[in-house]
Amino acid sequence: MTYFSDYSKKRFAILVLIVSISGFSQGMLLPLISIIFEHDGVSSALNGLNATGLYIGTLLISPFIEQPLRKWGYKPIILIGGALVFVSLLAFPLWKSVTFWFILRLVIGVGDHALHFATQTWITSTTDHRSLGKSMAIYGLSFSTGFAVGPLMVKLIQVSEALPFIISSIMCLFAWAFVFLLQNEKPERLTGDLHARGWHRYKMAIVFGWIAFLGPFVYGFLESSLNALFPVYALRKGFDVNMIPIILSVFTFGGIVTQVPLGAIADKIGRRYVLMIGSFGGAAIFGIASFLEHSQMAVAVAFFFTGTLVGSMFSLGITYMADLTPKELLPTGNLLCGIALSIGSLTGPFLGGVYLEYVNYSFLLLMALLLLAIAIVLLVFGRNKNKGPMTM
Repeated sequence: MTYFSDYSKKRFAILVLIVSISGFSQGMLLPLISIIFEHDGVSSALNGLNATGLYIGTLLISPFIEQPLRKWGYKPIILIGGALVFVSLLAFPLWKSVTFWFILRLVIGVGDHALHFATQTWITSTTDHRSLGKSMAIYGLSFSTGFAVGPLMVKLIQVSEALPFIISSIMCLFAWAFVFLLQNEKPERLTGDLHARGWHRYKMAIVFGWIAFLGPFVYGFLESSLNALFPVYALRKGFDVNMIPIILSVFTFGGIVTQVPLGAIADKIGRRYVLMIGSFGGAAIFGIASFLEHSQMAVAVAFFFTGTLVGSMFSLGITYMADLTPKELLPTGNLLCGIALSIGSLTGPFLGGVYLEYVNYSFLLLMALLLLAIAIVLLVFGRNKNKGPMTM
């Protein structure tokens, strides 16, 4: 019994380490490549479009990842995903090309999704349900912390443009090597009619929980567009290049600080109210900050407090979906929350890049208007509804 307990702790620690390094590499890549492209004169629209490669890779692999996981087990999928990530990171300095770097980001998206899908399923399948919530909170915080630290690597381009890529690749390789210490396991075999109700499940899940999908969508939009395009906008405003990654990091740290407290508050007063108040508050702060962009410190403070309000929109959106959706549709609802996150992550850099290219007004005002629109939708359409039975 002691062996299995010790082994379970070791397995969990290794999986958490892998996820934190994955978050670190993602958090570094978005602002790093945006700043490099901006210095090279790449248009903001093309810069934003290039950033979508990571999320396109995630969407491309999503329909095909489950069957290999069930056939081969968790360990091979993590090893393959990790290898794709650290090899791609090491390949960036070999050839600076918008197209080549887009392909590398797409491959990293495939690898990262394989990593996350396998590690998350492994943890949820093997953790005692009495401690599953705590385990998944640690899992989420490890990724968020890595993502927050990642942008701090941007300043290394002052030493060498290749240095951040090399260091992050070595860190990924270091974490990847620990996976060889784990014993391979496979998910439980599926039972029952796997095709019951077909596409009708998705239709009904959207009918019941569509408004809850706005949380993950907005979180993906904000996370990707701020990390990919705010550096471009900030450089044009004359911000110190060393200050930009700090501003991006405090946004993520704000979400880390309040993730657990906001979840507890939402349990008491309702997810809709917390989502709505957070959206209104974030819109107000970003709206005010759009008039204070001459002060880098004011923008940093605005990013932190907005992060505290909206940094939990993904997890709150999932729990809000669970409030609205019948129990038999919860797996479908969770899948759609993930798709909404990916769509937001895809559209954020592209639409933000178009905005900077053709409007080029305050980038923070664009974020404020988005949050305000979501808050209004939650206010008008987000009345709590009773869960009805699913009809055929």
